[in-house]
Amino acid sequence: MSIVTGKIVEDRIIPPGEPWGRVVKAGQVLRIVDLQGRQAVDFLCYNAADPSERYNAADTMKYAKTIFLTTGHGIYSDMGRRLFTIVEDTCGRHDTIGGCCSAASNELRYGTKETPNCRQNFLRALEPFGLGKKDIVANLNWFMNVPVDADGAMAIVDGVSKPGDHVDLRADMDVLAVISNCPQTRNPCNGFNPTPIRVVVSE
Repeated sequence: MSIVTGKIVEDRIIPPGEPWGRVVKAGQVLRIVDLQGRQAVDFLCYNAADPSERYNAADTMKYAKTIFLTTGHGIYSDMGRRLFTIVEDTCGRHDTIGGCCSAASNELRYGTKETPNCRQNFLRALEPFGLGKKDIVANLNWFMNVPVDADGAMAIVDGVSKPGDHVDLRADMDVLAVISNCPQTRNPCNGFNPTPIRVVVSE
């Protein structure tokens, strides 16, 4: 793993199943580290000055011309502006289409009620910033592997990230970024064993 350069603003371990959020200032870099490998990290971001402008999955994929984002790709808002640029990616496989788990989707898919879930974590992360349910949109999942076959079939399968893999995201404006370190244990997105991640913000 490459060394973080510049002044470190925050360096924190996020336990499995926990949320995180902060405003990342323009020019700062947010590094997300998969400490033990194969850990999905659900992610949303917003224009910090006007959170009604937020990550748009469809436009981000259209501008990248791929569903698999990596180094050099932008993370775009619904106003066609870059929120972040991926400046380093040691994994190379992330998910743009699978969305986040919720209590409702877990019950429908797995028959289990009231499970820990990323939707609830997003709500916890957004609440201090005055945001809520209406602000949760289709999200990015770092390190989650959702291949799509030629016939359109897709599924959540074993991740390919190794211990220490990371993505570096440079903020192109002041961006509110929120994370759910996914608690899912009923599909392979976390190798059936959720683990901690590390979040580093530097300038």
